[in-house]
Amino acid sequence: MSLKKDNFKSLDKKIMNFAISLAENNKYLTGTNPSVGCVIVKNNKILSFATTNNGGRPHAESIALNKNRYNKGTSLYSTLEPCSHHGLTPPCTNAIIKNKVKRVYYSIEDKDLRTFNKTIKILKSKKIVAISGLQKRNVKNLYKEYNYIRSNKAPYVIGKIASSSNLNILRNNSFITNEHSRSVSHILRFQNQAILTSYKTINTDNPKLNCRLNGLEKFSPTVVVIDKNLKIKINSYVIKNSINSKLIIFHCSKNISKIKFLKNRGVKLIYQKLENKTNFNLRKITQTLYKLGLHKILIEAGKDIMTNFLNENLLNEFYLFKSDKIISNSDKINISSLVKMINKKYNNKKKINTYLDKDKLTHYY
Repeated sequence: MSLKKDNFKSLDKKIMNFAISLAENNKYLTGTNPSVGCVIVKNNKILSFATTNNGGRPHAESIALNKNRYNKGTSLYSTLEPCSHHGLTPPCTNAIIKNKVKRVYYSIEDKDLRTFNKTIKILKSKKIVAISGLQKRNVKNLYKEYNYIRSNKAPYVIGKIASSSNLNILRNNSFITNEHSRSVSHILRFQNQAILTSYKTINTDNPKLNCRLNGLEKFSPTVVVIDKNLKIKINSYVIKNSINSKLIIFHCSKNISKIKFLKNRGVKLIYQKLENKTNFNLRKITQTLYKLGLHKILIEAGKDIMTNFLNENLLNEFYLFKSDKIISNSDKINISSLVKMINKKYNNKKKINTYLDKDKLTHYY
């Protein structure tokens, strides 16, 4: 049963808004599972609340119910339809039924087909009132990426590039943008499970590609490198640290000695056939990463790979950082054609401009 917004009581809305805030605070910490907020209420008093555990399990509903000795006759508020399928953990509907919850409110249906629109039927069969749609609009942004991933069975991909004010990027490892822009870049790394680049970027810039914000270092993304002929330098930072961090390289090389060396360094090598004997099929690469459980991908690469991702319509969002610096030396690459392409691709979508001191950040989404 779905009710219109005006049919809900003010208290119900406030409780669900609290659950939404809980879920938003835990977003990006729950792996491939969505961040869910749950609140248990009885006689207009909150008995307990919880979010999905870091890594995705246990689920918020189970945690919140387990905090109470008695849940009989309570109302449960969840930002997402409680799961009704057996996965690595039992269904949340089982816990709800076992604890004799009287009423369940949730904002939107779970796009996971194993649960989608099944919870209401299961709970109603046990004479538990189940109502969807509470504060549905307020969770639209919270589950934007999750809904896309579940509906398309494909990763949510974000592009990011930084340039000078005259749209040039350097060929060496020099900062173009200021510290504020770089902090935002590290936030993006924290928010994504993988960061994809090319061997050219690795060999030219020798980037670390990790998250270096205090307290978030352990959430650095898996590094993914596209390198057809395994030309990546063995003294690069990502290779030297591949024993301690996750590194995946897509290649089609038959260089046995390099393959053996990289495998001994703990690198995951994935052999991929070329498309038209020239380039990899980027859609196949993203599908492979999706199957590996890497559902949110940040692209930090040069002009060529970014152009290819745009041409394949594989980017859901784009972040363009532009500093106030002017780069006019010979050691540069101009990305004006790439920026024109971005503006054209996102012509009918939203665009937000933010100033980070003297840097300008344009977010296309």
